[in-house]
Amino acid sequence: MSVNTDRHESAVARYFEAWNANDQETLTKAVAAAWAADGGYTDPLADVSGHERIAGLIAAVHEQFPGFVFRPTGAVDGHHDTARFSWELVNEADHSAPVAGFDVITLDDQGRIRQVYGFLDRVPDGA
Repeated sequence: MSVNTDRHESAVARYFEAWNANDQETLTKAVAAAWAADGGYTDPLADVSGHERIAGLIAAVHEQFPGFVFRPTGAVDGHHDTARFSWELVNEADHSAPVAGFDVITLDDQGRIRQVYGFLDRVPDGA
């Protein structure tokens, strides 16, 4: 049973704002708004913590996939301090989505991300 709240929706919206930031200043502010100061991000390809390292990871993904944006592919499902959601990395030019996955996040008392656990469902060869 899902008990989805505005708190979960807001946290996920800030998460996508960070992943879709297109300049360093916006990225730095978006990561600080989305994650707790000691927050982390873990997926099969990365394991980082702290705002600077999270922002560095996001910037590296944008370097690898220029012209792509992250888009949610379904509703946010959440309860207590935990939420899950699915996403795709979409090419803005041709609308292809070579990368897709889902994330599970935990939130602190202020609704900022404490930890992200990412799962990759679709990844292109060589990525």
